[in-house]
Parts: sequence; C-alpha cells; structure tokens
Amino acid sequence: MLQHIPAADRHHAAPAPWLSSYFLFSFADYHDPHNLQLGPLRVFNDDSVAPQNGFPQHPHSDMEIVTLVLEGEITHQDTLGNHTAIAAGEVQRITAGTGVAHSEMNLQDKPLHFYQLWFLPSQRGLAPSYEQKDLGFLGGRKDELVPLATGQKVLEDVVYMNSNSTVYWANLGMGKEIDFKTFPLRLALVYVKEGGLLVNGVALGPNDQARIGDENSVRIVAEKDTQFILVDLPGSEANY
Repeated sequence: MLQHIPAADRHHAAPAPWLSSYFLFSFADYHDPHNLQLGPLRVFNDDSVAPQNGFPQHPHSDMEIVTLVLEGEITHQDTLGNHTAIAAGEVQRITAGTGVAHSEMNLQDKPLHFYQLWFLPSQRGLAPSYEQKDLGFLGGRKDELVPLATGQKVLEDVVYMNSNSTVYWANLGMGKEIDFKTFPLRLALVYVKEGGLLVNGVALGPNDQARIGDENSVRIVAEKDTQFILVDLPGSEANY
C-alpha cells in the first residue's frame, strides 16, 4: 500500500517574515486528525530561515529530535551547555527526555534550509542528551541508502536515537535503482528533495512524499539525478 502526497498538499506556514515551513504532519496551528503521524514519526518539517533570524529558546520533553542541515548553518545553544554550529551535511539529535530548552538561529548572511523530524521515543523519562555528527551526506556516497540516525545499534557512523526507526539519505543517479527490504509490520516514508523517482511504480517529483505500509520491499528508481530521504519506522509500537 502506497499513499502519494504531492508537494502542493503539504501544509505551508509562514508565521513570521523570516520563516517558511512546510509541515508533513499536524504541527503548531495546523491540526488534521487524519494526518497526525506515521508510526512514531510525529513531526517532519521542511524549514527555511532568512539570514540573521531564527527560533529563540523554547522547551521540549519526551521527544527524539533529529535535524538535517541542507543549506547554511544553525547556531544551536541549549540548557545542557551545548553551544555549537551545525553546517550543511551535518546531523544533530536531541533526546529531550525529562526536559531541555534550546535555540536554533541562522546567524549567517545566507539562507538556512533544514529538515527536522520528531520521533515519539521508545522509552519516556530519559535524561536529556545531545549528539552531532558531520556525515557529509549531501555530497557523500552515491547510489545507496546511507543511514544518518537510528535506534539500531548494529549500524555504525550514525547518530543514535531512542526510537526503533532509521533515517536514510540517498544521492541516486539517473537510472539507478534501490530495493529497500522491509516487512508488512513496518512503515516507510520517502520525501524527495530534488529530482524525480518511481517508488513502487508511482512517480514522485520534488517535495512529493510517499507513505508506504504492508509491503515486503520498496523499489526506488531514479528518473533523473535525485536526492531524497527515506524513514523506516515501526508500525505496531504504541504511540502516545
């Protein structure tokens, strides 16, 4: 089963002149009872922030927050004592756990573009923690799914999170194919940054998404050079 959601069907929010956000799921003032989450993936926002602006300090709890920087640089500061810069190609994970507050600012003179994903954690009440890695995913390995963040400890050189999920990135050349093995009890989300794909025979363009369940495999064929994210998720975990 595959649900194709065109880019135009994403919810667009511009609550301030410096911010443009596309919400894949219900978030903030956007609430759709039929579009709350996919498995434990509660939030997937595609955000663009103008220079010299950003999100001042705000709190989170009991959420795994994964950020992928696509363009520009985030200046991050939190109540755990972290003060870092997250550049394009880097991945950040925050375990909000019992509570953490952070700010995310674009202090550069060029735009900032990033994806932010929130996962309901497999275990609540954890001590807050932080991890950041330069995985160089934007110009890195070609024609394969590269794991960026996961709760599966068997994978190496990734950011670890408290969720039975994995976030992959791919730079897939025109005509190249990937067969992703899954299970009927698992879910998957494919979101195209640029290019064009056939996902189980369904065409996806830039910013289109496919939500997939009850399948044994996901066949992905690039109709042109394409960058995309694939999120592998449990379908049967309790979601609160």
